[in-house]
Amino acid sequence: MTDTYVVTEEAKEFFRVNGYVHLRGVLATGEVDEVSQVYDRFMRREIEVPGKDLNDMTTGEHNGDPSKYAVVNVMLPRRYFPEWQGNVFEQRAASIAAQLCGEGMVIDFDQLLAKQPGRTDAVFEYHQDQAYWIDTGDRRTATCWLAVDDSTIDNGCLQFLPGSHLHPIRPHRPLHGDRAESHTLVTDLRPDDVMVPVPISRGDITVHNEGVLHFSGGNASTDSWRRAYIVAFRSDDTVRQERLAGFTHSHNDDIGVLGKVDGLRG
Repeated sequence: MTDTYVVTEEAKEFFRVNGYVHLRGVLATGEVDEVSQVYDRFMRREIEVPGKDLNDMTTGEHNGDPSKYAVVNVMLPRRYFPEWQGNVFEQRAASIAAQLCGEGMVIDFDQLLAKQPGRTDAVFEYHQDQAYWIDTGDRRTATCWLAVDDSTIDNGCLQFLPGSHLHPIRPHRPLHGDRAESHTLVTDLRPDDVMVPVPISRGDITVHNEGVLHFSGGNASTDSWRRAYIVAFRSDDTVRQERLAGFTHSHNDDIGVLGKVDGLRG
């Protein structure tokens, strides 16, 4: 396979209208195997991740045993394992981001999110990514979400609210009432909202816009991990503005920076 992935015109239109799209076979089996080997080194804490950048996304707990976490969250793995930079997923995702969003798209952040078997509490609550980020005039986003394992309804696949990216961002609140305790933001569904589950196979990806509302349920499977590897792209100017504001997507960012970013949400 090449370093690029060809997105069909039909998929581009689906992404434009719905705010997300499912792309099949972005990585081959052997390529996902290579990703999985590095992924598991993070899970075993063989690669050092300081402070809050390895945490339980549901509680904000960090510096603990990841095997006890409901949603193991590793922020910025490419920072903490530089050898991963430029890997095959990053390269294919970059080509996809350019096809869906145009030129000038760069990596904003990367992330690992793993749900262990039998963790029905491994719920990633309803939210829109833009609620976390600074607001700029360029709303182009391609958050590429790779299934390192089959992602099913049973083990907590992503679910989206189609077209929600075309409307204003909804009010969000901290999951546990204090961003200092838990980084996670949540919003509420409305009576007419109908979420669409998107189960995908190992090596497939979803790509979503920063404004589309989404969530994922717990892992009710007794034997199936649900590991995801995310690489998110935004425009080079937007990323530059983020960094000038002191916002890096690290959970170790100063709470004052996070507060300022939250304030932009209204």
